[in-house]
Amino acid sequence: MKIVLLGIGTNLGNRRENLEFALSGIEKNIGKILKSSSVYESEPWGFQADIEFLNMVIKVETKLSPDQLLKEILNIESAIGRIRSGERYLSRVIDIDILLYEDLVIDEKSLKIPHPLMHERRFVLVPLCDIVPETVHPLLKKSFSSLLEACKDNSNVKLYNSQS
Repeated sequence: MKIVLLGIGTNLGNRRENLEFALSGIEKNIGKILKSSSVYESEPWGFQADIEFLNMVIKVETKLSPDQLLKEILNIESAIGRIRSGERYLSRVIDIDILLYEDLVIDEKSLKIPHPLMHERRFVLVPLCDIVPETVHPLLKKSFSSLLEACKDNSNVKLYNSQS
C-alpha cells in the first residue's frame, strides 16, 4: 500500500456536499482515508470569483499506481460534475489534486508529482500542516510547516464554519 496526499477544493454549488461526494468517491475507488484536515475557506488563487473556495487535504492509503490514481480522480471529478475546459484557473464544482505520492517525483505532461505549486499556496499548505506538518517535500527538502512559514502567498485562509 502507498500513502498519498490529496488536496480537494470547490467553490460552485453546494460546496460542503461536493467535498462529501469527493471523500465518498475517494474511499470507494481509491483507498482508505487515514487523516483529514479541517475544512478551510479561501479566496480564489490566480483569478477573481465571487464565491470563496472550501479546501481540505487528506492522507489516503492506496494500492493504485500514480497513473491509476489520476484516472480515478478524473472519474470522481466527472461524476461530481466537473467539466474540464482547458482553462487553468476558474471556478469549479470540484478539484482533486495529487499533492504527494510517497516520495515519488514524476514530471510528465499529464502528471506532475509532487504538485508543482503547492509550496506557493496557503490554501494547500495550511490544511497540509493540519495533518502532516513535519513531512518533507521531496524536491524542496523542507517540511510543510517550514514551507508555510516561508510562503509569500498572503491570501486569507480561514477555518470554515458551516454554521455561518
